[in-house]
Amino acid sequence: MNLRSAITIIALCAGIHSIFAQSKVDAFLKPADTLNLKRQNTVVVIEAVAASAILVALNELWYKTYPKSDFHFINDNAQWLQMDKAGHVFSAYHVGRAGAELLEWSGSSKKNQRLYGATFGFVFFTAVEVMDGFSAEWGASYGDVLANASGTALFIGQDLLWNDQRIVPKFSFHQTVYPSARPEVLGKSLTEQILKDYNGQTYWLSANVNSFLPNSKVPKWLNLAVGYGAEGMSTGEDRLVNAIFFPESERVRQFYFSLDVDLTRIKTKNHALKTIFSLFNTIKIPAPTLEVLANGRFKWHAVYF
Repeated sequence: MNLRSAITIIALCAGIHSIFAQSKVDAFLKPADTLNLKRQNTVVVIEAVAASAILVALNELWYKTYPKSDFHFINDNAQWLQMDKAGHVFSAYHVGRAGAELLEWSGSSKKNQRLYGATFGFVFFTAVEVMDGFSAEWGASYGDVLANASGTALFIGQDLLWNDQRIVPKFSFHQTVYPSARPEVLGKSLTEQILKDYNGQTYWLSANVNSFLPNSKVPKWLNLAVGYGAEGMSTGEDRLVNAIFFPESERVRQFYFSLDVDLTRIKTKNHALKTIFSLFNTIKIPAPTLEVLANGRFKWHAVYF
């Protein structure tokens, strides 16, 4: 057997194994037609264990180092130009969406998907608020609870009204200069900055055109997106402290209008691809974008992310 033949056979075997493995993965990811109790129990256990592990980790890595207090609420609605609240809407929606899709995979009824799956995000983030409420450093936030409820309501409301998710919250991020002033607050690494630097975050509501205009010739995957961002923030709300770091900076709200893609509406029978599309449908696709500042100025971006 020469080298070429050996390579051919190895490649063929690898291809057959890949196809076989792919078919097994695809069959596993395909939602059950009827209730599969084994799958449903698996979903419940995974969600319970994952949520508990995250809450325990948060307590050990974060809350444990700060003094405790009696449970109390705070009003932080004026901070960060409400960018943190937009993040809560986004997070509650997508954690709830994931919960509903997992129950759909198990073959659970629509009622259970909405009641136990879509509310998972709200329940989880409410538990985080309770932990905040017992911390002397922070406190439970009325605004956060309302934002969490809004994210959950956005998913369930559309499911009840249209049996479809026509409007999807999405996220995009670009690096800014502000973390250089307060890296401990706004993030030292890129990963931390994505989570902490509100100046670089943009939250979107991405609406599918064809679902609202079904008789149009618009591609089924094409979306129009409206985004919200803010800049000029190195602190939550204290302009004087902010001016110490960036005297020239002005806190300003930003609104964006752009095109987007709903990856879940790209036709494919491959359930592995459908899963990947669902995961990445949380992220806004870079596209030409019109930016409108709260002070009335306009800015055009050939590509904005």
